[in-house]
Amino acid sequence: MTLALQATGITKRFPGVLANDHVNFELQKGEIHALLGENGAGKSTLMNILYGLYQPDEGQIMINGQPSVIQSPHDAIGKGIGMVHQHFMLVPPLTVTENIMLGQESVTSATRRLGSFSVLDRRSVAARIRELSKQNDLDVDPEAIVQDLPVGAQQRVEIVKALYRSADILILDEPTAVLTPQEADELFVVMRRLAAQGKGIIFITHKLREVFAVSSQISVMRLGKMVGTVKPDEATTEVLAEMMVGRKVLLQIEKADIKPGATALRVENLQVMDDRRHMAVNGVSLECRSGEVLGIAGVQGNGQTELAEALTGLRRTAAGKVTLLDKDITNPQPRQVIETGTAHVPEDRHKHGLVLSFPIRDNLVLCTYYLPPFASGIEMNFDVIEKNAADQVRTFDVRTPGIQTSAGSLSGGNQQKVIIARELSRSFKLLIVNQPTRGLDVGSIEFIHRRIIAARDEGAAVLLISAELDEIMSLSTRIGVMYKGRILDTLDASTTTREELGLLMAGVKKEEAKQL
Repeated sequence: MTLALQATGITKRFPGVLANDHVNFELQKGEIHALLGENGAGKSTLMNILYGLYQPDEGQIMINGQPSVIQSPHDAIGKGIGMVHQHFMLVPPLTVTENIMLGQESVTSATRRLGSFSVLDRRSVAARIRELSKQNDLDVDPEAIVQDLPVGAQQRVEIVKALYRSADILILDEPTAVLTPQEADELFVVMRRLAAQGKGIIFITHKLREVFAVSSQISVMRLGKMVGTVKPDEATTEVLAEMMVGRKVLLQIEKADIKPGATALRVENLQVMDDRRHMAVNGVSLECRSGEVLGIAGVQGNGQTELAEALTGLRRTAAGKVTLLDKDITNPQPRQVIETGTAHVPEDRHKHGLVLSFPIRDNLVLCTYYLPPFASGIEMNFDVIEKNAADQVRTFDVRTPGIQTSAGSLSGGNQQKVIIARELSRSFKLLIVNQPTRGLDVGSIEFIHRRIIAARDEGAAVLLISAELDEIMSLSTRIGVMYKGRILDTLDASTTTREELGLLMAGVKKEEAKQL
C-alpha cells in the first residue's frame, strides 16, 4: 500500500488545554483505519486539523507524499479529503441534489449557460448522484427531501456528497452513533467497497465491536497523545479499552440479583402523535417496578422518542393514562414530573438536557434552582450552587477547566456526565434514561452504567430506552420490544437471546418465527 496521508508531530493548544501533543498518524490508500479514544482524547481536534477547521500550532501534513497546508475545508476538499460529521451538515428542507450542490454551484458540471447567465443545472448533478449511488450501492434518491429521510439515508447522502467532491480520503466521525445495527452493517459494506477502490478511510468510533468488524488498522489516543497502533488480530476489546482509558475497564457491568418491589410507573393504553400527526405510540401499556430496570428495545423510530417525551411532559398524549407513585400524571408539565419524583436523562442532550450557553454550575441546578438550599425565597444562594457544582464535577468525573465553563464547550461524554450528575444527585423514585450512552467512549459508558445500576439497587424504578442491544441486555431486568408504536412482547432479560430480540425488533414474534 502507499501512503494517502501522513501527519507528523501535530500539536494544538487551546486556552488551558493541550488538545494534540505531537501526534503522528498515517493512513494508507485502500485501508480502513479506526481511531479510538475517550471523549476529549484529541481525536476530533486531529480530524478538524486534517479537514482545515483548525490550524496546527506545530507539525506537518503530507497528502500523497506532498507537504500540504490545509487552511480551510475548501482546501481539504481540493486536496481530496472529505468528512462526514457526527451531526450531519445537511439543510433539512432542501432536496438531496440541492444539498450536494451547495458550495459547488460554480463548478462547470453543476452549471450551464443561459444567455449571459450561469444557472444551476440540477439535472446533471442528479444524474451524477444516481451514478455514484449505483456504483457504491448507496441507494440515494436525488429528488428526496432530506428532512423526510431516515437517519441512515441521510448519512448515505453525506457520503455521496463527499464522493461528488472527488474525495479519496474519507473521515467518518462516529458514523454509527445514530444508526441501527442493520444500518451500521450496511454502512460497513459501503466502507469496504470504497476501500477496495483505493480510498483511505479514517473511522472514528467508540464501539469496539465495530472496530474488529471493519478495520484493518486501529490507533488509540489518550489525553491528546497517540498511545499506539495495532492490527485487529493483535488486540482484544479489553486491551483496546485499557489503552483508551489507561486502566482496566469492566465492559460487562456486574449487578446483584434483587427482587423488584411495588409498581412505580404504570402506563395504560397510551397513544401519542408524532410531529406529523401520525400515531407514533399506539396503545402501549407497561409497568415499571421499584428495584428493576425495564429496558425498551427497538429500531430507532418506532415510537420510543414519543413515549419518553409523553412520560416526561415534553409531548401531549392523545389517549391513555399514566400513573406515577399512584398519582395520575397524564399530560403533566415537566416541573410536575420532576416534583413527583422523576429524574430524566433525555435522548437529545442539546435540545432537552442542557442550556449550552450556561455554565456547568447553572446546568447542575436547572431542576432545583428555586428550592432550598439553592434559593431562599426569590434570592439564589450562589455560594451553595458553586459548592454543589464543585462537588458534582468531582463525584461524576466531569472533565472541565472549571465550573464556569459553558456546557456547550464540553465534549459529548462530559455533557452527558453533567446531565447524569444533575438528575442522579437529587431525590427520585423513577429514572427515565433515553439513549444514555449514545456516542460515548467505553470509560464514560462504564461510569454511566454503574450509576444506573446503583440507582436500581437503591430502590428506584428505571425505564431504560436504548437502541444499543448490548446495553439493553446488560442492564435490564425485563425487556419490552417496541415495533411500529406497540410493545410486541416483554421478556425476561436473563433468559432471552439476541436472536429473539432481533426478530421482535423486525416485527416477528417467537410463535411466528417457528413457522418461518
